[in-house]
Amino acid sequence: MDLPATPKPVAAYVPAVQVEKYIYTSGQIPFVNGELKYKGKVGGQVSETDGYEAAKVCAINCLSAVKGIAGSLDNIEKIVKVTGFVNSAAGFSAQPKVVNGASELFGQVFGDAGSHSRSAVGVSELPLDAPVEVEIIVKLK
Repeated sequence: MDLPATPKPVAAYVPAVQVEKYIYTSGQIPFVNGELKYKGKVGGQVSETDGYEAAKVCAINCLSAVKGIAGSLDNIEKIVKVTGFVNSAAGFSAQPKVVNGASELFGQVFGDAGSHSRSAVGVSELPLDAPVEVEIIVKLK
């Protein structure tokens, strides 16, 4: 899988940290070529379908951050945990469907090793008015 460069942090943090055989990513938003591809609340300005696609972009950015430490995606043994935050309009409750954009991408890329535990949380705001933010924990071989 071809990955873009890891998006530059927009505050005081690093994209990912390794502790023993685990890599923890910071939350990644749907940056593409340095620009926020989607903006707004899911269920409002952003459709559920676009939210799903935004979660995929976030997942790709997470993998880019992991690759920056691991050297190659081939060094990943398991996607352990996915946490997805969905900038939700009032009354929107399909956060799991949105975060499936990330989860299904991990399954396509890693097969059984992409199966993971997960949280999909609705929030009232996200940085830069991003519709989705995703963070992951991976175990290295």
